[in-house]
Formats: sequence, C-alpha cells, structure tokens
Amino acid sequence: MSLLRREVLASGIAGLAFAGLARHAHARSEETYINEVEGYGPLKTDPGGLLDLPEGFTYQVISQSGDTMDDGLFVPGQPDGMGCFDLGGGRVALVRNHELKGSSALHRNLGPGGLNQERINGVDASRAYDTYKDGRPLPGGTTTLVYDLESRRTVREYLSLIGTSTNCCGGITPWGSWLTCEENVELPETDDVTKPHGFVFEVPATAEGLVEPVPLKAMGRFDHEAVCIDPRTGIVYLTEDMNDGLFYRFIPNVADRLAEGGKLQAMAIRGQAGADTRNQDSRTWNVGDWLEVDWIDMQDVESPKDDLRQRGHAAGAALVARGEGLWWGTDELYMTATSGGPIRRGQVMRLQPSVDGGPDRIQLFVESTDEKMVNMADNLTIAPWGDLILCEDNYSSQIRNHIKGVTPDGKLYTIARNVFTGNAEFAGACFSPDGQVLFVNIMYPGMTLAIRGPWTSVRR
Repeated sequence: MSLLRREVLASGIAGLAFAGLARHAHARSEETYINEVEGYGPLKTDPGGLLDLPEGFTYQVISQSGDTMDDGLFVPGQPDGMGCFDLGGGRVALVRNHELKGSSALHRNLGPGGLNQERINGVDASRAYDTYKDGRPLPGGTTTLVYDLESRRTVREYLSLIGTSTNCCGGITPWGSWLTCEENVELPETDDVTKPHGFVFEVPATAEGLVEPVPLKAMGRFDHEAVCIDPRTGIVYLTEDMNDGLFYRFIPNVADRLAEGGKLQAMAIRGQAGADTRNQDSRTWNVGDWLEVDWIDMQDVESPKDDLRQRGHAAGAALVARGEGLWWGTDELYMTATSGGPIRRGQVMRLQPSVDGGPDRIQLFVESTDEKMVNMADNLTIAPWGDLILCEDNYSSQIRNHIKGVTPDGKLYTIARNVFTGNAEFAGACFSPDGQVLFVNIMYPGMTLAIRGPWTSVRR
C-alpha cells in the first residue's frame, strides 16, 4: 500500500495516511514567509502534515515513488521538472523528470526483477541511452502520468525515457513534447558509464512507452537545467546550473526538428564584456534595470573538458548564478538564478527578444533581500492570470520550502508551504490547460500533487 492515500485534502481528510509521521514544528509566532502583497491570504495549518495552503485550497497526491506503474515498474524517486500536455477529452499527460544517479537508486526505484546484461529490474537495457559498464541501465529519465481532470484520477503511469543521468528540469515545446535535461557531465574515461553525458533529450507527450533516446548534442554538453522555446522563432533558451554558469540560446536548423542541429550561443551584456549579473560580491545592476544583450557563437560545444562556460566567459559572455527555472511567457521569458544576489538567495530575470532587429534586452526583475521573501527559487512557471509561480529549493533544516507567486510588478506572495518531514524542494510546477489545477512535485519522499483552489481571487 502506498504511504499516502490517493486523495489528501487540505481540509484535513488525511485519514491514517500520515499516522506516525512527525510533523515538522515551525514556530507560529515567527512566520516562515513574507508576503509583499496579500495574494490568497495567510496559510492554514494542514492537519495531514504535508502542505499548508490558503483558505479554500486543497491538494491531492496523484502519484508517489514506490507505487507500481502500469508497465510493472515502480514509480522512480526524486521527481523534478515536469510539463503538462493536453491530450483531449479532459485528460492531460504529465511528463516528469527523475533526478536519479547511481546504481542504488536504480534498484530502489525501478522495481524487482532479474539481473543480467540484457535486462535489469524489468528494464530492457537495449532501450536505454546508456548503461553502467556492467550492463545495468542508468536510472535517470522520465515517466509519463496520464491524469483525468474530471474524475481526478491517475489513468496510466509508465516509464518513457531511461538510461540518462540526473534529469533535473527541462521544458515544453510548442509541438507537444518535453525536453529533459541532464545536469551531469560524466564520461566513460573517468566514470562508470559507457557514453558521455550532459545533453538534452526529447520525449513526445503522446509516447505510450519508452522512447528512443537521442541526445541533442548541438545544444551543448554542460550541466543543463531548463529550456524554453520562443514559439515565434523556434529559438531555444537554456540555463546552466553552475555558480559560474552562462545563459545560452540555440538557433535550430529546423525549428521543430531539434535533432537536425543548429547553432549554440551564449549571452553577453552589450558594452560589458564578461559582465557579472550575480550581484554576489559587487553590484552590477539593480532591480528594474534593463541591459542590452548580444549573443556570442560557441565552438566545440560537445567538448569532453566541461569547459564551455569558461571559454564562453573568456569570450565575453555574462556570468549567471546557477541559472535554473525557465519559462516562456507573452513575447518574453523569465529565468531564476538560484544563488544570485548579495545574500545569495536568488534572482529572477526577464529577457525580451527583439522583434525589430535591435538588441535583445534583459531585466533584473526580482532579487531576494530576505530568505523569507524568496529562498533559492528553482523551477518556475507562469500562471494563467499572468503571475510567476516559483518553487523554492532550499535544504535548510530551519527554513521551510514554499511555492511563491510573483505579480507583474515583482511583488511576492505565498501559495504553499512544505511541512512534511524532510522539507524537500518543490519542483515541476505547471498548470492544467483549463488553469484550474497546479501540478507540482515534492522531491522527497517523491510525490506528485494536484492543487486546486480559487486561483482568480488573488489580491495584488
């Protein structure tokens, strides 16, 4: 039986699902968050001990690591980035990353079964992108969850990509697929793998089983985090989760066929070669500032040296403090820099690509000045009402992780708080096509939730 029941309501109908689990004690006299605008009002205590939400909101656990999927495998652990796709008939597909690395994770998360060179725990090694040198498939990849919005039921769940490593975030494409990103640069020469890693892979939302794993090598080999695509041009934007990372764009040869190659470039600030956007040790710009952008062509993008960012910075590209979440909005994109700012608790940037032949421009949209304001925002999405939704990724034993909203004016409010033992990060936030459900993952112990509530009542 699953640790959690399939439905857990914030009104307290948690039953015995959490019996014996210790609720993390956070002081009520000293709140864990700061709201700059009212939002949905204060969070209410969840008797189930999982998720505090505002009045009128509920949550449902729709999948949990360790459950048995329709292909006979276990739901893998560590769910991370995720995209939601309309399948029609009131059903959606959630294509979900699993940030797994290491053989123990494979045995724990992919289920029981025989061990030989052809199959491991029920997974056909020939369908995997890569294996360990003893023939076992690497455990990273994606699962696909089909969910019925009307019946509020998980219809199907199955493995859709296997043999990759440390699949962190990614992004949706305009043509209905999920781009999953490896935040890992292992090599056969130095690690227990047989192929190089550090690539992006594509998973169609309609795939009903394991897809052919094709690395999109022209997008570069580095610690990939997230991607988003400008639907007007087909240009792909990519973040790099390193404190000395860069921000990239990929111009494909064919807009909807990324495997056919293209040109990778890195962002530079016009007139400021090698600019430092991080504001960690010295201030380059202030909240609200706009800077003009150039793009530098990158060479040898598959280099085994893992030196793409150093070569790009030496050529004039700007430093970004752990670029993570990325989402396309209306003619612009938003990006989180998880450790940016003087207190290293995060920045949000907004990039507006030019439509008239002039330079693109980028704005420092949010910069945390207090860990209760925003604390290391990672994945993000854009709500149907236009606000940003940020997932916090902070593993402090003292400070809880939250889901935050950000108004078009850059003001923050709080939507949810993780009060489950372990205080794991939120990830994979995305909305259903009708805007009624916010889907989100909690990485440990590994669960996917559907949150419902009076979304249009936000006060800002």
